Amino acid sequence: MKKIILACAICSVLFTACESGPKDDPNVKPEDNRFTEVTLAQGLDEPMEMTFLPGSKILIAERKGGLKLVNEETRETLDAGFISVNTKYTNKEGRTREAEEGLMGVIADPNFEENNWIYLYYADPDTPKHVLARYEFKDDYLVEDSKIVVLEVKTQREECCHTGGGMTWDTEGNLFLTVGNNTVNPRSGASNMNEAEGHKNEDDQRAPGNSNDLRGKILRITPQADGSYTIPEGNLFPEGTEKTRPEIYTMGHRNPWRVSYDTKTGYIYWGEVGPDANVDSIWGPKGYDEFNQAKKAGFFGWPYVIGNNFPYNRYNSEDGTYGEPFDPMNLKNNSVNNTGIVDLPEPVPAMLYYPYGPSQEFPLLGTSGRSATGGPVYRKADFKNAERPWPSYYEGKWLITDFMRGWIMAITMDENGDYESMEQVLPNNFYSGAIDMDFGPSGDMYVLEYGTAWFRGNPNSRLVKIEYNAGNRKPIVEAAVDKTSGQLPLKVNLSAEGTMDYDDYDQGNLNYSWIIKEGGVEKDRVSGEKVEYTFTDAGDYEVELEVTDSKGDMNSKTLNVFAGNSAPQLSITLDKPNKTFYFGEKQIGYSIAVTDSEDGSTENGAINADEVSTTFDFVPAGFDPIEMAANHATEDELASFSVGRQLIEGSDCISCHQFDSKSIGPSYAEVAERYPNTPKNRAYLIEKVINGGSGVWGEHGMSAHPDLSRADAARMVDFILNMNSTASRLPLSGSVNAAIPDYEESGSFVLRAAYKDRGASNVKPLLGEEMIVLRSPFLEPHSADFRKSTVVQTASRNAFYAIGDGSSIGFADIDLTGIKEIVLYVSTGGRAAVLGGTAELHFDDPDGAAIATSEKVGMAPDQGFRRPPAGMSFTEFRRQNAMKLNLSIPEGTEGKHSVYFKFKNPDAGESDFVFQIQEIEFRQ
Repeated sequence: MKKIILACAICSVLFTACESGPKDDPNVKPEDNRFTEVTLAQGLDEPMEMTFLPGSKILIAERKGGLKLVNEETRETLDAGFISVNTKYTNKEGRTREAEEGLMGVIADPNFEENNWIYLYYADPDTPKHVLARYEFKDDYLVEDSKIVVLEVKTQREECCHTGGGMTWDTEGNLFLTVGNNTVNPRSGASNMNEAEGHKNEDDQRAPGNSNDLRGKILRITPQADGSYTIPEGNLFPEGTEKTRPEIYTMGHRNPWRVSYDTKTGYIYWGEVGPDANVDSIWGPKGYDEFNQAKKAGFFGWPYVIGNNFPYNRYNSEDGTYGEPFDPMNLKNNSVNNTGIVDLPEPVPAMLYYPYGPSQEFPLLGTSGRSATGGPVYRKADFKNAERPWPSYYEGKWLITDFMRGWIMAITMDENGDYESMEQVLPNNFYSGAIDMDFGPSGDMYVLEYGTAWFRGNPNSRLVKIEYNAGNRKPIVEAAVDKTSGQLPLKVNLSAEGTMDYDDYDQGNLNYSWIIKEGGVEKDRVSGEKVEYTFTDAGDYEVELEVTDSKGDMNSKTLNVFAGNSAPQLSITLDKPNKTFYFGEKQIGYSIAVTDSEDGSTENGAINADEVSTTFDFVPAGFDPIEMAANHATEDELASFSVGRQLIEGSDCISCHQFDSKSIGPSYAEVAERYPNTPKNRAYLIEKVINGGSGVWGEHGMSAHPDLSRADAARMVDFILNMNSTASRLPLSGSVNAAIPDYEESGSFVLRAAYKDRGASNVKPLLGEEMIVLRSPFLEPHSADFRKSTVVQTASRNAFYAIGDGSSIGFADIDLTGIKEIVLYVSTGGRAAVLGGTAELHFDDPDGAAIATSEKVGMAPDQGFRRPPAGMSFTEFRRQNAMKLNLSIPEGTEGKHSVYFKFKNPDAGESDFVFQIQEIEFRQ
């Protein structure tokens, strides 16, 4: 149990097993559908670590120095303070780059309810050192002037990497703190033991292997009320031992990350991030990440051994040669940079260890990028009064996660605490950059996700909790109606098809009740799974389906029906053969028709052309064109402006600027009024967004956004400059100019027509719309409508993998008219050990006959990361260098089909990567 406030008063609700729930048998694995993932916060700015506070609150540390407080009850995420931290490395030549360090850890004191203390671990903003400081946290905010420095770790900040920053308490009030090695990563991807003069920061013997240095360690101290600390008994070196630091509990670490404490055994557990070498070599073994356990204080071998005590080879710093491997049973630190003892303790081998490729010892851990995070050991006794403790099946199991691979594994240990087996927890769930994971006072498990991209806030960063339901499960309700509007009398068919209940005793025992409401007032009620119902009076109705199970638990879903008015129907006709893809046509002809049962039609002139809103717009890649079009504030607003608005709402800009009211800075409407939409003003504002400025609107300066791409800045500025204008309506027929904006690389064109009718029989006017989306002929696999046995490694540049023989992806409603060939851009080999194989093409049925099969490709040699030559985009460079799987389309194929790609390799295991899929191109 880690970071849980020990006072039992936090959890006041007594958990009582529901009579209808399953017996809590420790030998029976609970069904996955008993677990529910609940998102508590999203869009965090580089979240690093979390800690639990009373009142169902979670405090999150963000790398740039911010604190966020998540209130589970109100679902609010509030700013809770800020401290200044260092976030940059500056090398000897004066070049600066982003650093892993900043605000790295947070933990509440075990007696927080009485003393309001929290501890922060951060990089000092001025001096090269990492600081553990205690603060008061009152009224949901950090008391900045309450800081007391508890401990300092001297560091270098010329070169990357590794900071640690994980913290946990034991049951005796001792604090564990992980500290990274603060050593340069060698290009070899191996251990770094360069003792040459001027290269001290490249010698890991000066820190992890040095008993007199706090780096590359897990520390254990006992904080005192006055801000000092004492040393508990049982650390690696007793106080007063020459050439040692008594704070050290374990040493020999490269980058120990999140640490947890087993309240029953007293053992600690953590993830350890290893080096990058992909193969064994003259330097020694390939790189491994580790999940480690310390039953007592000890030495874990770095930089001399890794994994199961695999030894590195001795390095001669004078001539750069390598010699014999180190003897794990007789390790000596003879480095010129060592200030500690020479004879080192016997190293403890890793509990779990795994390379980039398949692990023979632990195959379930999979392949690809790796970054061992860690996780908690579950003890049900820690949650006696919790609302939702996890089941006894997980008793004593260590739950671990990997930042890159996105899974959660449960590790089973024997009576001695030694590894026995592992299994994946919730295998259909994926966690994007899981940087912290722990059980909270409620008994739920919480996962803090950093998100996709490094060194920036990510829209997909989030805090989620995984709740376990031990009792009766509510029905899962689906409701549908065949007509949502129409003239009186309006006869509709209501269906609960798809409604289900996971509990066996509820099969065939669900009660269905359809409640007809108008303005929230019940008008009628009918029963049945499928019902025919006739509306005889005009009105706007809500139709609520209530489904009740045999235990009396109910769930519902609501539909809207408009009786007395038929929604208008629209159609769009294009003069180009293919209605799915855009192939560079400069002009595209179109015609639009509208019919409405009450209003008439455009054909007979009852509906005028100026009543129909028709727009043609470009939506950049990475944004869903249908979602953007659906987010229009009015019928006339362009979808591209929805993109700009979405970017603004997801940035920090909204904290200083509102859309139409003044805040710290001017409203966006005021900006649009001051700056007419000219190329000069547009370029000026783009620079302003990226570089910041001051003095234009008052004394408050505008923050710079150097990490914002120029394309995103342009999208935001385009939205602002067009706030006070309305998109010009196109005629009902004509042609449109399909031009991709100069700052966009690819995307989709959206032709949209909308008509709001005049209402009828006291029923409100109804909006009808139709749109055609012309996509780029290059589709990303991430946008596939169907997936089987695939995974996206979000922390590895969103790499998309097909896993195992028979994995597949598919796209719905693809117009194949004029398409002669489909090309899949793929890669194999690499760190993920992607095997290769063949690809099959299927139409409409993924298990039907193959329309075409590609040639077989195998594992490609690792070429490492290469940059495109000057003048070539990364996308074009990637396409030129990718493997290509060619699939021919039979002559005469026309119309829309669901298109499936099945990936075959009969020699692949269930967890083996068969292909990394980059793009799918449809060629004319």
